[in-house]
Amino acid sequence: MAVKHETELYAPLKAFFERQGYSIKGEVRTCDLVGMREDGEQPLIVEMKKSFNLALLLQGVERLRLSPNVYLAVERVRNKKGAVNQRWGELSGLCRRLGLGLITVVFYKTKAPLVEVLAEPGDAPPQVRSGLRRRERLLYEFRERSGDYNTGGSTRVKLVTAYREKALRVALALQAAEAEAAPAAGPGGAPLGVTPAELRRRSGVPGAAAFLQKNYYGWFFRVGRGRYTLTAAGTAALIEYAAIAEISAGKL
Repeated sequence: MAVKHETELYAPLKAFFERQGYSIKGEVRTCDLVGMREDGEQPLIVEMKKSFNLALLLQGVERLRLSPNVYLAVERVRNKKGAVNQRWGELSGLCRRLGLGLITVVFYKTKAPLVEVLAEPGDAPPQVRSGLRRRERLLYEFRERSGDYNTGGSTRVKLVTAYREKALRVALALQAAEAEAAPAAGPGGAPLGVTPAELRRRSGVPGAAAFLQKNYYGWFFRVGRGRYTLTAAGTAALIEYAAIAEISAGKL
């Protein structure tokens, strides 16, 4: 049975690698699926497509700049005959020569998908060494996220990045601080605002002041020198990302 969207590959692949001891998160710095083991230095990267094509192959080669542990994953449709993406022996050999792994996923109507590894990633090609800085950014993004809030393979959707998550923690702390200070509001009920230092303490985000000053999402408003309040957009964001805000609340 053919899948309609490549995101359908994410759940079985995530479960497959989690059984191997990986912690998995989707859409980390444009990588469809990223995994880490506690004892592993190199990240696992999986790029997914509904079928094998040149775009996927080029994407996999590019990911070798970040890690030698890169897989390409595609659906394997049993009833297709003669299609280029069914020449699995040749495709596996091509991936091995490039240092890439190859995985297929077979979907059934009445049972769980079958994940099969046709090729394992080979030795790290020379260009991996030049990607140290990019790999560090990838690992930073992975570690700074508190959970897996994105579905691998997603496009044209708002991703919950580490930056967005920290901004939500600051916004949540600001909302809580304003609620507590409501009885002491200024003349006419005008908001007094909250200081960056207070929000840093409440949110646990060391760079809280930078989030307030840059105001990338438009969630914060400066009501006076060194004092901020939450905008309507900020309140709406806390509603939109309520599940993530609740997780963050446990860290305040």
